[in-house]
Amino acid sequence: MASTIFRTFQVQPFLLYPTSLLKRRNGVLFFTTTQKNQNPQRQTKKVSASATATSTQSKKLDKIPKNYEPIIGIETHVQLSTLTKAFCSCPYNYGSYPNTTICPICMGLPGALPVLNSKVIDFAVKLGLALNCKLAFNSKFDRKQYFYPDLPKGYQISQFDVPIASGGYLDVDIPVEFGGGHKRFGITRVHMEEDAGKLLHTENGNYSQVDLNRAGVPLLEIVSEPDMRNGIEASEYAAELQRLVRYLGVSNGNMQEGSLRCDVNVSVRPIGQSKFGTKVEVKNLNSFASMGRAIDFEISRQVQLHSQGQEDQIVQETRLWDEGTQASTIITITMRKKEGLADYRYFPEPDLPAVIISQEYVDDIQSSLPELPEIKRRRYEKMGLSMQDVLFLANDKNIADYFDATIAKGADAKLVANWIMSDIAAFMKNEKLTINEIKLVPEELSELIASIKGGTISSKIGKEILFEILAKGGTVKGLIEEKDLVQIVDPLEIEKIVDKVIADNPKQLEQYRGGKTKLQGYFAGQLGRDNATLLTWFITSADLFIMVV
Repeated sequence: MASTIFRTFQVQPFLLYPTSLLKRRNGVLFFTTTQKNQNPQRQTKKVSASATATSTQSKKLDKIPKNYEPIIGIETHVQLSTLTKAFCSCPYNYGSYPNTTICPICMGLPGALPVLNSKVIDFAVKLGLALNCKLAFNSKFDRKQYFYPDLPKGYQISQFDVPIASGGYLDVDIPVEFGGGHKRFGITRVHMEEDAGKLLHTENGNYSQVDLNRAGVPLLEIVSEPDMRNGIEASEYAAELQRLVRYLGVSNGNMQEGSLRCDVNVSVRPIGQSKFGTKVEVKNLNSFASMGRAIDFEISRQVQLHSQGQEDQIVQETRLWDEGTQASTIITITMRKKEGLADYRYFPEPDLPAVIISQEYVDDIQSSLPELPEIKRRRYEKMGLSMQDVLFLANDKNIADYFDATIAKGADAKLVANWIMSDIAAFMKNEKLTINEIKLVPEELSELIASIKGGTISSKIGKEILFEILAKGGTVKGLIEEKDLVQIVDPLEIEKIVDKVIADNPKQLEQYRGGKTKLQGYFAGQLGRDNATLLTWFITSADLFIMVV
């Protein structure tokens, strides 16, 4: 692998301050690697030719036989929401100007020693418990050796043979549109490690710049068992994992920021065969939808090679998902041959002590865990909510908290779910707001539902009040009184109002008697309010019926 990279990046003669590699702009250091003898147009043509060849091949994918079983496992890296990095006091803020939140430890300078951030252990134990894992009360850190331009030390501090947590599982509810049902996927291990930096590639491909802001940011890597069998199961597993870390507060889980990154391992084998096929790792998956598409393509690609007797062409490698070609062709492209354990040359990290935790410490964290998504979904099911309701409400912890706070005020669960999933969700989408940013608090939603259910206001007036409060704030009772929106339900009061409308409009009444029934809407308008009970009484009143007939 190192030789491959050295062929890609130009090697400069050693200088104490190699100006071709270190460039200062506005007081900030940029680490630049220059690509040698490369023609951007020629590179583009090569990729295009590869895409064309794969496009021709992909036209046959729908005709491949179905007597093969896919085997899928996922390695997920979760970036932790700690104030500082894993082994130093540098902060990390996504989007910061390159190389502004770094120190000698981040940069891997000689003599700089790491000091473990204890919050990383807290989050690791919390996630391990939430994933039903067995915790290691005595674990350690290891060095994982490999070369890459954005890995300044030339190795990564990680965990190898003694991870902090192992042997767990994650329960997932598959959406109804994908067949429904409950799935349990095994968790092999959860371990702590540090992130690498980031390469910033230029458009013309002549050189890349290195941003070390992300170097040293704490990660938890979650390795699943190879329990998934299609792209839907894999993407739903990843979505549930994202949901879980957000519930726990250990990460924001934003894939677009790289806070949650998934690498999928895909292999296929003939039905009935116990031995796994050769696995291929797919990277560059920046959404759950692209994950599903990439997996389905890779399964099809491997099955086609098997069916043509070319399974020896399936090699253990890392492939990139080419998202940019989706409009015409969906492909995975070879990135590099996959390293084995021997290539990484793991050995215990000499600069960090063992990580020793106590049962009391674990118990304290266990007692602090919130209600997790799986438990919340089962509770919502017992309320009589549909699976569609359950999945929507439990998907976002803030929405779930809002729903729980509303029903705690006595509102009917199904009615609350309907309001949240329809009008409130539509308002949030249009205004690009979260549930925590709207002005309608749970107490007022409960009051609104009670006012409609009790007949004080109609459903139509209820919607008007809803949007008024969502946009401007206020209270339900206050708006009802301010705008005189109380729905009249007393029959005697209604009869008086109807009699007055008839008496005030003799000409229209005569026309109605003559058969101009469209005037019914006119009379309804004269009531001066949107009152379902009043309107119904006006139309069906026996006295009025006799008069107009």
